[in-house]
Amino acid sequence: MTVPLLSPELAALIAAVQPAHAGAMAAARTRQTQLTKPLGALGDLEDISVRLAGVFGSDQPHPRGVAVLVAAADHGVAAGPQLVSAYPPEVTPAMVANFLADTPTGLGGAAVNAIARAVGARVYVMDAGVNADLPQHPALVRAAVRRGTSDLRTGPAMSRDEAVALILAGAALTRQAVQDGADLIVPGEMGIGNTTPAAALTARMLGLDAAAVTGRGTGIDDATLERKLAAVREALARGGSDSTDPLGVLADLGGFEIAAMLGMMLQAAALGKAVMLDGFVEGSAALIGVALAPALADALFAAGECAEVGHAAQLAHLNLKPMFRLGLRLGEGTGGVLAAPMLLAAAATLREMQTFAEAGIPGGA
Repeated sequence: MTVPLLSPELAALIAAVQPAHAGAMAAARTRQTQLTKPLGALGDLEDISVRLAGVFGSDQPHPRGVAVLVAAADHGVAAGPQLVSAYPPEVTPAMVANFLADTPTGLGGAAVNAIARAVGARVYVMDAGVNADLPQHPALVRAAVRRGTSDLRTGPAMSRDEAVALILAGAALTRQAVQDGADLIVPGEMGIGNTTPAAALTARMLGLDAAAVTGRGTGIDDATLERKLAAVREALARGGSDSTDPLGVLADLGGFEIAAMLGMMLQAAALGKAVMLDGFVEGSAALIGVALAPALADALFAAGECAEVGHAAQLAHLNLKPMFRLGLRLGEGTGGVLAAPMLLAAAATLREMQTFAEAGIPGGA
């Protein structure tokens, strides 16, 4: 098929995503052999530290600030009587209000707010297409092009132009977070029904059957799971996109918050920052991103393997090893925020541990 040209802005963003710095990674590997510990004693933290060296271009990387960027949007597939979620669409705007609530402990009363406060991360909230009148709030970034996607069962979820607009909006929010001091970017999402488009995207991009990637999301019962699976199959059967055109797949089967998270990832990588992947919905955005810009994979770190079926297939395709398996399936970027201190610690060991020679201890490679 003939793939339409990308917009100049998106093409420039993709072109700015460069591979990890090979020299810094080589130097970091050498330094790991000289640190005051047995070789391999820090396990996966050693590999993470080397990858961080490649992202930040230094054999002693020093990432600091952590930002979680929560994009919220609604989905046409979740509207109407054929529910694909355990919750109605009205929960999306209610949760946005919760993210922005003034609580005794600070901004927001949702899980992502509480976890972010615990680890010192900053939360940003974006309206990427919520189907409601949201309250005025200085911390709410308004980027919606319309109130929710169209029903992917019967036609494209959005236009290519709408997809590009949300990608660029996500990129802009990442630039703001980096300007505010973030070195680790955690894309997050809120959108009732959004594991349905995430499943459709994953099936199309990986060439898998819908049943292999369609799970229980918010904890749906068997009847709802059958409706959800039918919705994904109907969307795929339309044949409205092809994996050789990743942007077309996003427009055909995706969600506005998924497009925004894609922009967050691309921009973070383009600026030499690390991206923490939370769960299945974020993983679907990453599949599109790596298809558009293969070097994006170098900047991605998998927090945990979530409870959603299909997440393992995403991580395998992205060649990412999860840091934990806690049975998480909330979204919001919660898993990514939980994992951020592990990345900071991995970098600190490479940067702050002494070598055998520096410590005057016999040994070392």
